[in-house]
Amino acid sequence: MSAPRVAMIMAAGLGTRMGALTADRPKPLLRAGGRALIDHALDRALEAGVTRAVVNLHWKADQLRAHLAARTRPRIVFSDESDQLLETGGGIVRALPLLGEAPFYTLNSDAVWSGPAPLARLAAAWDPARMDALLLLVPRARAAAHAGRGDFFIEPADAEGPARLARRGARPEAPFVHTGAQIIAPGAFADAPRGAFSTNVIWDRLLARGRLFGVVHHGGWVDVGTPAGLAAAEALLAEADA
Repeated sequence: MSAPRVAMIMAAGLGTRMGALTADRPKPLLRAGGRALIDHALDRALEAGVTRAVVNLHWKADQLRAHLAARTRPRIVFSDESDQLLETGGGIVRALPLLGEAPFYTLNSDAVWSGPAPLARLAAAWDPARMDALLLLVPRARAAAHAGRGDFFIEPADAEGPARLARRGARPEAPFVHTGAQIIAPGAFADAPRGAFSTNVIWDRLLARGRLFGVVHHGGWVDVGTPAGLAAAEALLAEADA
């Protein structure tokens, strides 16, 4: 199985936790290391061999269109959600006609990475015979600026390669956080809900069928969801460049 050549960059969020920083601009246009967050995401897609990126839009969509107008690689196609914010799952469903029939990456535009190429890590572990989605995870200890209690357990817990996942559920915490990057097959969205919904709905269906897997990123990752996250991203990029 060759690596995906299409990616969806999730860029439609409101960025409300950024406060005044996103009052007049979309969060993907905030800058870290001298560059817009969305360009960091597109560069990660490009390094993985992506030739076409679908970018979804909602808040201040015209600004994102203008910023990306001069970018030629990867080729950018827009999925406009100006009429209704569709969340992660609904946004992917709207974009499916643009994403094609092969498995594709999804990548949040509000994350910054260091270390090994994250999407290459996914591509190397992808096995469509066993999985319909493969999530890239980090240990909570390396999830900079992330305030959650963890998302998943991996089974077995010491797996180096792709492993089946289990939800945190009623347990107080889980050791791994989803980074916002994954490979997912379009067929996973068969009979998906209409309108706005979270990709968690799809993942739960795949969990029940034993078709949801995860693999661990061995570098750094910052959740750029707050001003503190933006500062942490600046620090991570400075350390990587030192």
